[in-house]
Amino acid sequence: MAIVDVTVIPVGTESPSVSKYVAEIQEVLKSYDGKIKYQLTPMSTIIEGELPLLFEVIQAIHEVPFKHGLKRVATNIRIDDRRDKLSTMEGKLESVQSHLKEEDEKLAKADDTI
Repeated sequence: MAIVDVTVIPVGTESPSVSKYVAEIQEVLKSYDGKIKYQLTPMSTIIEGELPLLFEVIQAIHEVPFKHGLKRVATNIRIDDRRDKLSTMEGKLESVQSHLKEEDEKLAKADDTI
């Protein structure tokens, strides 16, 4: 299971706003419901699934701006492919939260001794 952070950047649009492309990309992602998980963020979209399928998804969303007549698209991808254990978006967040909780408990304990 891999997690991919992907940003599709349409180049040469009529407006600085790209939300219409982002919305259409989300519709493409919906067509993969049940096969992948995905989460829109303010700066990118995170998708989770088997790596060969994620490459297929990336290609599909990369094509979206071209369907609107654009001649150039830049797509940035960052892949986290951990093979020693199952890694999920939720699991990664839970791991960080547990470390934050430990630090909060340490600080609370230190305050109690003062």
